[in-house]
Amino acid sequence: MKIQVSCFATLSKYNPPDGYLEVEDGATPAHILDKLSIPRDEVKIVFVNGQNSGKEVVLKENDRVGIFPAIGGG
Repeated sequence: MKIQVSCFATLSKYNPPDGYLEVEDGATPAHILDKLSIPRDEVKIVFVNGQNSGKEVVLKENDRVGIFPAIGGG
């Protein structure tokens, strides 16, 4: 199934070339992190369809996944 994936800030280098990723049924955001070789300890927040979801929610066809690192500031 096809999922739209957007990686933000320091994780943007992991974005799939066309913004979409083909994954198997039952895939979770954790599967996407593995497939894109994103170190899990660099990921702070995962959104699915605009909702903070965590890494273990089961994805559906055409879901939109946003992956964010910890962002510092001050």
